[in-house]
Amino acid sequence: MPDENPLRRYFERNEGRLLDKWMHYFDVYHRHFQRFRGRPATIVEIGVYHGGSMQMWKEYFGPEARIVGVDLDARCSAYAEPQVEIVIGDQSDRKFLRELADKVGRIDVLIDDGGHRMNQQITTFEELYGAVADDGVILVEDCHTSYWRDFDGGYHDPRSFIEMTKRLVDQLNAWHSRDSHSFGPTEFSISADSVHFYDSIVVVEKRLREPPQRRTTGKPSR
Repeated sequence: MPDENPLRRYFERNEGRLLDKWMHYFDVYHRHFQRFRGRPATIVEIGVYHGGSMQMWKEYFGPEARIVGVDLDARCSAYAEPQVEIVIGDQSDRKFLRELADKVGRIDVLIDDGGHRMNQQITTFEELYGAVADDGVILVEDCHTSYWRDFDGGYHDPRSFIEMTKRLVDQLNAWHSRDSHSFGPTEFSISADSVHFYDSIVVVEKRLREPPQRRTTGKPSR
């Protein structure tokens, strides 16, 4: 079928390395990633696991894509292959993430499928946001751990990744604040186009923005 999701198709037919995915993720991936297919793009995924997703992204994005997998487990180095690089390091280590950004350069798509703990997700987002291209995408998955206390989350816990990203919605609307001494536009307001919430996934689409402009056309009726 022409509208078949190519990622779901790959998953169903996969006989390569192990893939472990929630099935509703595939539509979210395709919705936000399809514009990068078939063009030079750098894809960074935190969390390599058994290397299955490295092969999936390679197939999906095409021969011009550069796939960079990041994992704490040194055994994942074995999954490097043409188009696929593996970098070993700890996503909760800010120094490592800064070195990663310097090494990789501009990131078009950043996927966080790493340890899923609050500190890991928040640290990765904070340190790598600026390394993502002005028209790039950040996707953080398995965000249901924000509700798990054993992952340092909890319902409405202000330290959770979900609660942090809820606050980003305020920054999207900061241009309209009338309380500028305590709430005004930030770097995020200028560089982010949208924040999308799905079951267990948060996606941030970047795009440089100017202050919103309101205009009218036509003639008043009275």
